[in-house]
Amino acid sequence: MNKLSHINKHGEATMVDVSGKDKTERIATASGLVVFPQDVFNQLEEAQFSNKKGSIMQTAVIAGIQAVKKTADLIPLCHQLSLSKINIDIQPIENTLRIICTVKCNERTGVEMEALTGVSVSTLTIYDMCKALSHDIKITNIQLEKKSGGKSDFNR
Repeated sequence: MNKLSHINKHGEATMVDVSGKDKTERIATASGLVVFPQDVFNQLEEAQFSNKKGSIMQTAVIAGIQAVKKTADLIPLCHQLSLSKINIDIQPIENTLRIICTVKCNERTGVEMEALTGVSVSTLTIYDMCKALSHDIKITNIQLEKKSGGKSDFNR
């Protein structure tokens, strides 16, 4: 039976001891959606996804990369990792921006939380840059798509 890895036998929060694990290549990909009212999306598309604050997509990419690097500062029980690659891709689909974040490292623990954090902050940045046009913008479907390199792989 699986158990929570961040709770010790006394029911207290604890950081997982990964010192006995081998360093392996770890890769994780997460995704999320920012859904706009159609008229707002059309307006953004006409402006090439730029507004008075600058390029919406490029700002979201930079924010997401910064967030990935700060994951251990934001989520208390995450380990500090030496990351080797962060890629954030944003694609317009219908009235939606799809954000995909892939993170890679050679470490003793995986990068799922880093990939999810990158997507989350990218979506929040898009919302922040576009909220003057509408508050009816939805951030949705933030999820892990796949991970590899640890004890178990996952592929949605």
